[in-house]
Order: sequence, then structure tokens, then C-alpha cells
Amino acid sequence: MKTVNDILKGKKTEIWSISPAATVFEALKIMGEKEIGAVIVIEKGKMIGIISERDYARKIILKDKTSKNTTVQEIMTSKMFTVKPENTLEECMVLMTAKHVRHLPVFDKDKLVGLISIGDVVKAIISEKDILIQELSDYITGKYV
Repeated sequence: MKTVNDILKGKKTEIWSISPAATVFEALKIMGEKEIGAVIVIEKGKMIGIISERDYARKIILKDKTSKNTTVQEIMTSKMFTVKPENTLEECMVLMTAKHVRHLPVFDKDKLVGLISIGDVVKAIISEKDILIQELSDYITGKYV
């Protein structure tokens, strides 16, 4: 059974972050340049939130605010759910579905070691299922006899 650690091994190790005092526009620039959907919000070396494209859509666009005049802290999500490297992908999927979140910060003890997205989890689960289907197909057709 695959774990969060398996996803992290296949991802770039960089964790992109931003200050809560930065503008939403600055956060969007990072997301656009790095082709990511969320950025961790760090203050004094500690994670205090996350800002995502969803936050932008719901809290800037729909409320007729501007990204250049709004700080990250004003719209970030501060109630976060986290996982550990040893959590299974199924546990992540259950958490993401139940809590309606698309990103999970990954902590090893007290250290932030990564950020996984719903896309990462779905891709890994599909890959795992494809391998199982191929193995069963090979077994049925006698390839392993």
C-alpha cells in the first residue's frame, strides 16, 4: 500500500512559502511561476496557513477585492489538516474528501517536509491500481506460469 512518502519521493523537494504580509498578487505570481495550486504561509519560521487558487477565487474575485490590495493573511486558510509521511493514500483521500481540502501539508515530527495535492493522491492511487490490474491480467493469461 502506497504512502505519502511514496508521493514525496516522486516530487520536487522544494516547498514554496510566503509571508502573511505579502499581497495575494505575490502569492499568485509564485503559483503561476512554479505551476502549483497552493503556497504555505510562514511567519517566524512556523506554518500558520495556506493560500490556494480556491481561496483567491472565493475570497477575492467573488467578493470584488483586488489581489494587489489584499494581504495573504486576509484570505489564507488557517485551519489546516496535516499528514505524516507514513499515512496511506487512502487515509489522505478520506481526509481530503471529509474536510473538503485539496492540499495537505506533510510533517515529519515537527518539521514541514512537503505538500501534497488531491491530484498527487489520485495519480498515485490510479498508478497503484493499474499495476495491480496488469499483474492480475498477467496471472490470468498465464504469463507467470
